[in-house]
Amino acid sequence: MIRVHATSAFAGDCELRRFKVPPSLWLFTRLFMGLTRPKRVTILGQELAGVVEAVGKDVSRFKTGDEVFGLTGMRFGTYAEFVCVPEDALMVEKTGHLTFEEAAVLSVGGLEALHFIKKAGIQKGKSVLINGAGGSIGTMALQMAKNAGAEVTCVDSHLKMDMLNDLGADQVLDYVKDDITASKERFDVVLDLVGKTSVPVLLRLLKDGGILILGNSGPFVPKLYGLWAALFGKKVVSNESSGTVEELVLLRDLVISGEVRSVIDRSFPLERTADAHRYIEQGLKKGNAVIMVVDGKNGQQNPARL
Repeated sequence: MIRVHATSAFAGDCELRRFKVPPSLWLFTRLFMGLTRPKRVTILGQELAGVVEAVGKDVSRFKTGDEVFGLTGMRFGTYAEFVCVPEDALMVEKTGHLTFEEAAVLSVGGLEALHFIKKAGIQKGKSVLINGAGGSIGTMALQMAKNAGAEVTCVDSHLKMDMLNDLGADQVLDYVKDDITASKERFDVVLDLVGKTSVPVLLRLLKDGGILILGNSGPFVPKLYGLWAALFGKKVVSNESSGTVEELVLLRDLVISGEVRSVIDRSFPLERTADAHRYIEQGLKKGNAVIMVVDGKNGQQNPARL
């Protein structure tokens, strides 16, 4: 049992709350959540940082008092004061100078970004386009791609341009003013985190032998388009990332060493979770929005930093 100190709110939580998911994920999500109504009462939230409050008698990996962070995934439940997870859950110790806020937002965005960077084989000299670069996954993917030596073009709202430039983007485009679908530039890798541009259009942005990574699709779309793209010497990869404890440790170490950083826009207390969702749904979030359940220093509720 973990006492939650901080968790995150991101677009996926909002989509599940409203059940407004991408069409390619509709059937899968319905079957999982319930066809006509929810199968069970679901507390949202998929990632957390907190302190182990109690352990079962056979647990040896963690002990009471350990500071941990990680992912509950489709178990959800982190929008709460306490959450119970099995010993083999995707959790690791929060070491070094990491704050609860920084650690709480590492798992979803960090693991997805790490998965994409590995799948695409991004390295020095590669050109990368990240569509929707200003969110939890995009800000991590941008930093990792730059660390690998790639040239990165980011697309997002003009409100996020300064942040993306600060993170090292080589070029930042405003999706309102700059029509990337009409661009004559071609990229080695296109990472689409928005899901609003058709796959054929995104494939046209690739160089020969390029890779399109769909970060907001179901399992079938990439496979279907992948067969077609292969005829033109291109590849389509999905967002099927499960994550490992070793990858979480790597992410933790990257943040501690300063190679990447958790980008935190705003923090909200638990009782203002609805406000956090409203903020996200306006498209204003830069990086991550944190929900503070208790203050990591004194165990008190943390006021929102607005």
